[in-house]
Amino acid sequence: MAASTQSSFNTIRNDILHRHFKPLYLFMGDESYFIDVLTELLSDTVLTETEKDFNMLTFYGVDADVNLIIASARRFPMMAEYQLIIVKEAQNLDNFEQLDLYAKNPMPSTIMAINYKHGTVDKRKAVVKSILKTGEVFESKKLYENQIPAFIQSWLKDKEIAIDEKSAQMLTDFVGNDISKLIPQLQKLEVALPDGQRRINSELIEKNIGISKDYNNFELQKAIISKNIVTANRIVDYFDKNPKDNPMMATIAVLFNYFSSLLECYWLPLKDEQSIMNALNMRSAYFVRDYMVGLRNYSAQKVMEIISDLRTFDARSKGVDNVSASQGDLLKELVYRIMH
Repeated sequence: MAASTQSSFNTIRNDILHRHFKPLYLFMGDESYFIDVLTELLSDTVLTETEKDFNMLTFYGVDADVNLIIASARRFPMMAEYQLIIVKEAQNLDNFEQLDLYAKNPMPSTIMAINYKHGTVDKRKAVVKSILKTGEVFESKKLYENQIPAFIQSWLKDKEIAIDEKSAQMLTDFVGNDISKLIPQLQKLEVALPDGQRRINSELIEKNIGISKDYNNFELQKAIISKNIVTANRIVDYFDKNPKDNPMMATIAVLFNYFSSLLECYWLPLKDEQSIMNALNMRSAYFVRDYMVGLRNYSAQKVMEIISDLRTFDARSKGVDNVSASQGDLLKELVYRIMH
């Protein structure tokens, strides 16, 4: 599951930081961010800058020879405890499976990190089985969107910066689960923090990222949940006037995620906060209140109708059975149908 990506990443990261190295690492998967971070951490930790001159080699799969990689891995380090070999773009390496010859009996003084991006190696293959016995295999999966707020909080916590739940959700709604786009936004906010302030809030995000703290998907969702028709209409009208910054597809995705999760809550034997947190795999009780309010304001039958409407309007926003209605008109109609 994607949920294990973060925990596995943290375990390997902590081992590297404490210099508990494995002779072989296979980092593979669709999420490049975690692969790059672990590889860079090995590069920063295994060798000193002086030791790197003679003991660090980087190969690129597109033009590397697997026999040369193996031969290099079998040599001894020079005036250092380890040598470090990094194989980048290993998905383009010819005869990748021949690395099994080395993986069965790796040199204890060599640390090799293999980066296999945009896919995975079949775990049934001998090379993966051998690395599992002697080293570490990490599959870097894309995080689900509902896991991004926790990722944001964790990333900032490492830099001793706090962020409230609303602000983390605002960023999630704005960027989605594309970490390559999210990290630059977090770095921008880090730089923008005033001296002496170590907490990111919605005002800082509005000023530096351009997301309105009052007119965003987070606030629209809260207005819909609480059936605050005036506020919901005001936000929808703002979205209609600023369509570039508030695409309808993003709004539909946010609402679909909420109402799909809300539907699960109706079948729980107990509908208390802890039961909802457990069922929806939530780390914080902050958003549980939204589900408690949703259970009071919407019946299970109505939620199923809303989910059906969201699918219909998603198709209409892409031109299916829609000749002339604008995105703004469609959103106004959708929100009206949800709240009435």
